[in-house]
Amino acid sequence: MKILVTGANGFLGNYLVQHLLQKQYHVIAAGKGECRLPFTGADNFEYQPLDFTDPFAVHDVFEKYQPTVVVHAGAMSKPDECEKEQWQAYLTNVEGTVTLLVNAAECHSFFVFVSTDFVFDGEKGMYSEEDATAPVNYYGKTKQEAEEIVREYEYDWAIARTVLVYGKPLAGRPNILSIVKEKLEKGEEYSVVNDQVRTPTYVEDLAAGIAAIVEKKATGIYHLSGTDILTPYEMAVKAADYLGLDRSLLKKVTAADFTQPARRPPKTGFIIGKAKKELGYMPLSFEEGLAKTFS
Repeated sequence: MKILVTGANGFLGNYLVQHLLQKQYHVIAAGKGECRLPFTGADNFEYQPLDFTDPFAVHDVFEKYQPTVVVHAGAMSKPDECEKEQWQAYLTNVEGTVTLLVNAAECHSFFVFVSTDFVFDGEKGMYSEEDATAPVNYYGKTKQEAEEIVREYEYDWAIARTVLVYGKPLAGRPNILSIVKEKLEKGEEYSVVNDQVRTPTYVEDLAAGIAAIVEKKATGIYHLSGTDILTPYEMAVKAADYLGLDRSLLKKVTAADFTQPARRPPKTGFIIGKAKKELGYMPLSFEEGLAKTFS
């Protein structure tokens, strides 16, 4: 089975490619620019530079590899960036997805789309797959629109939504826990919101959940997150305590204290019963995820 993974150079992409390679799948890792993945010696690994917003480049890659499965993990995913650069966000997150789907249809590929809790408005929290989407920022809107297009795909498809992913960054940008460690080790204060509720997701759990979707050819929408209900501030405090760093440097703030272009949904978090039952998805506790992040 040939699996094309977009966004392979990113945080999730690194772990996902590793997970799929361990299962002996033939992985075509696609990313912008040079390969930043450490798997170049593996027989079942190939790297393909790809801008998935370029229809000609996408066509050539599909013609060359004829993938059985496409895992579309690439995205413009910083909410504030999406709010400020809406044209680019639409081109990347919506039109890029359409381009991949059109080519995937030629190969009858199983299409797995990685999405986000930001498709919800965050008014009630603890969302199931059946809950209505109502994004409050442009990033969420682009992911919602892309989801709707994926659902019209004529062959098998799945949507894997997740929440606030954390873990050890192997490549790509840092995440909340790595930032806490860096700031506090330097003795710098760090302001963290305490009025947004999430079910944070350990990156290896997310990779394993997506791999299970591929393995079982599980179609439909799946919510993949952790089970601990925490605010970002609570996550930061737990990280500081685990590392033996000064938690008093963490400043508890509200979303109103920040001037951010993109509004955040106040309460998200997922009900993951469907993924547990159908995929055998069993995420680590936040404490276990912390220990693995800083091991």
